[in-house]
Amino acid sequence: MSDHVYKVIEIVGSSTKSSDDAIQQAVAKAGTSLHNLDWFEVVETRGHITNGKIAHYQVKLKIGFRLD
Repeated sequence: MSDHVYKVIEIVGSSTKSSDDAIQQAVAKAGTSLHNLDWFEVVETRGHITNGKIAHYQVKLKIGFRLD
């Protein structure tokens, strides 16, 4: 196994469907401009409430990717 060096960034995904969808959206978007994505960690989960119902789920993620 080779030695790897990783960079870690924080991003926030948002979805009207679910927290899982917010994670999927965030990772997919990060993958459009970054490569070698290896892992993610959910750091924070929150949401927006409108008229007593959940309007948006927001999930803060740390994403790790290997440097070239």
